[in-house]
Amino acid sequence: MSNVIISGHSFKVKITSAEIQKAVSVIAKQINADLKHKNPLFLCVLNGSFMFVADLMKKVTIECTVSFIKLSSYEGGMTSSGTVKQLIGINEDVKGRTVVIVEDIVDTGETIEFVANQLQDLGAAEIKIASLLFKPEAYTKSMTIDYTAIVAPNDFLVGYGLDYKGHGRNLSDIYVLDYIEDELLKRKLI
Repeated sequence: MSNVIISGHSFKVKITSAEIQKAVSVIAKQINADLKHKNPLFLCVLNGSFMFVADLMKKVTIECTVSFIKLSSYEGGMTSSGTVKQLIGINEDVKGRTVVIVEDIVDTGETIEFVANQLQDLGAAEIKIASLLFKPEAYTKSMTIDYTAIVAPNDFLVGYGLDYKGHGRNLSDIYVLDYIEDELLKRKLI
């Protein structure tokens, strides 16, 4: 598989589309079994989770509802700013409900902690977390990630909803920065 160039950086395939779909099917099956009679609300964190939630919801067969919030902790770079900004908040009644926070990636855990605290304040009965990717090396919180599709290295990833400076979300595979190719690009040797 060939590299892709995004905003002047070279990225190589890390996780294929087939691997992603297999992992999404596994956690959908777990969710279907665990939450069968709970009519959960899936609260999807935009922008990054849009591809994951679309594929996940096709495989979740239990009664449920879906809503979206928009948060930001990256400011165009390759690392989290450490501050979560709420751009579109929770507009669903969550009192007494099981809520599943759906994330594209959990690294430090700042975003899920922020959302979980809001849900607790609003009276959610149970909070679960489903993430496409989980970076245990970067994770600094104590909350349990209930449904992890793929455990990922602590690298910057792009594709399948994840972006770099707004680009790359549309890619069906997940890519990692190719440091060797990137250095050659910077030197204009390739």
